[in-house]
Amino acid sequence: MLKSLRSEDWVSTLMGIVILVLVMLVPTVMKNTLYMSLIVAALAYLGYLFMGNKDKGQFFLSFIGIYLLALLSGYIAGISKIKALGLESVFFAVLIGLLIRNTVGLPKWLAPAVRSEYYIKAGLVILGSSILFNEIMRAGALGMIQAVIVVLSVWYFSFWVSRRIFKIDQEMSMLLSSAVSICGVSAAIATSGAIKGEPKKLSFVISLVLIVAIPMMYLLPLLAKWIGLSEEVAGAWLGGTIDTTAAVVASGKFIGETAEQYSVIIKSAQNVLLGVAAFVISIYWSFRGTNVDIRPSGKVLWERFPKFVLGFLLASLIFSFAFDAETGKVLSKVANKGARNLLFSLAFVCIGLETDFRYIFKKENARYIWSFLTAQGFNIIVTLIVAWLLFAHFA
Repeated sequence: MLKSLRSEDWVSTLMGIVILVLVMLVPTVMKNTLYMSLIVAALAYLGYLFMGNKDKGQFFLSFIGIYLLALLSGYIAGISKIKALGLESVFFAVLIGLLIRNTVGLPKWLAPAVRSEYYIKAGLVILGSSILFNEIMRAGALGMIQAVIVVLSVWYFSFWVSRRIFKIDQEMSMLLSSAVSICGVSAAIATSGAIKGEPKKLSFVISLVLIVAIPMMYLLPLLAKWIGLSEEVAGAWLGGTIDTTAAVVASGKFIGETAEQYSVIIKSAQNVLLGVAAFVISIYWSFRGTNVDIRPSGKVLWERFPKFVLGFLLASLIFSFAFDAETGKVLSKVANKGARNLLFSLAFVCIGLETDFRYIFKKENARYIWSFLTAQGFNIIVTLIVAWLLFAHFA
């Protein structure tokens, strides 16, 4: 039992839960950036040791380096002229990491704390606190209908294209399909956790999602205006097609306040499906996965199931029903604007540091890229049609 608790999946889940408990108990402390950062650093370090890693001060040195890079990305994004362009800190966090990795390489002293999945999984648990079921259903039952239709149709099409047209292996096909159909990076990580995916494949898909999301963030709002879509339809379209939350918010802002609100509602609806999707994929992979030497059983299913998804769902339920709507919203804002943003910033810096373009743009990866782009093109068309059918009468 103790051995299983030492896995990154469990440790990151527990870290996210502890952070949320602290937010509920001492919200004023967690509002303070310095205290919150020290708490996250301490939890990350304790988790690192609990996983069985030995340390002689290297982790903290590495963590400080990544933290400073994350702060730098936030500072750059906050410059008024850059902020006006809608470029989020996520963009610069990845870019800084990419520049370091693809020029001087990853320094040895920086390597110990470069663990993108570790930070993102903890951040995803915290993200669950912002997915308030009652609020979403009040504001956008139609958004949930759109999310279900789009996720199912795009996931199946993407998987079919990957397997039949581009002859991609089952594991990579699942990662690509989940990323393009559900919610990008988060979905790729949830799927990888559910199928015990290879870290290199996950890193590739995450990098591909982020690279593709950036031009979409600018081009789709321009296209929406050119077509003459209402803000409601445009927002629903953007929220259902762009694969990162930050890019969704930024793209909605380019069109208007209403478009931004609708884009966030749709994105939130797709995020709600994340836990369900991970659960279904876990079951499927346990019975149909490539590890045929392992007989499907309840034990195997539990071992494969991504524990951070349980944390995500638990956080969502608690913040939806244990507090009144206003209190839940305030506490969720403290958790997400503080600790979750920090964990995601650390993770995105690490993604850049883990991503070698020489690997991504290898000739043998071309079919992965074309498969993803084909599915994304299908996603853009299908989501536009569904968004127009559901939301055109709101204008």
